[in-house]
Amino acid sequence: MNFLVIGSSIAFIAYMLATLAVVSRLFHPKGPNIPLVLGLATVAIIVHAINDMQLLFAQDTINFSLPNVISLVSLVITTTVTLVALRFKVNLLLPVIYGFTGLWQLAVIFIPPIESIPLVVGKIVLLSHIGLALIAYCILIIATLYTFQVTYINLKLKSKNLTAVAHLPPLMQVERQLFNILSLGTAILFVSELIGFFFLDGFLAKENAHKTVLSLMAFALYCVIVWGHFRKGWRGHRVLVLMISASSLLTLAYFGSRFVKEFILR
Repeated sequence: MNFLVIGSSIAFIAYMLATLAVVSRLFHPKGPNIPLVLGLATVAIIVHAINDMQLLFAQDTINFSLPNVISLVSLVITTTVTLVALRFKVNLLLPVIYGFTGLWQLAVIFIPPIESIPLVVGKIVLLSHIGLALIAYCILIIATLYTFQVTYINLKLKSKNLTAVAHLPPLMQVERQLFNILSLGTAILFVSELIGFFFLDGFLAKENAHKTVLSLMAFALYCVIVWGHFRKGWRGHRVLVLMISASSLLTLAYFGSRFVKEFILR
């Protein structure tokens, strides 16, 4: 049994224990045992990061196959939300993120190695475009998760179920964080698109046209959401629907064609 299998198993168990620690006390009067949760998550994240180093880097190349990218994205999101949890109450987000990331670590064990065209480290512009795109994607997915939390808190407040939100942060605070995160992610996505448009020869090529169109549509939707909130006061259900739509388009742009090529047509 190689280290990747051992590491993925350890990460899976630690993530699942962290998930269970949150869910089992989600509505407890004192809330989840955050030190225990974050301690388990930290162990999982460290092992997960070591696994990703093995998966992504080989000699002078970087292997950006679809399973590796998903593992990297989940690592970035999980690490970010865990750091946020040190200061803010994000109890509703933790089981979703830890649960998904843990299950993906388990899936990595059974997914056969996928040969892909490696990216040469010397291609700085291409790596910058991909790196910024992944960072933007992670931030915008976190913003989408925040939207669900805002919607949940808002519904419970409207139904006067204060017990359900007693251990969650105030609605206005979460909403402010949501749109700050959304604005940052949209700005980084914009820079990534600019780099692709001006510096990458194949950005508008026929084989990449669907990715470009879908990512630009997602970017336009994110811009509309930001504009609608700050200029028109949009919030609630409208923002949730638009965020899900934009994030679905961006996910399809980044991963849709690669899933078909690497799993269906291989």
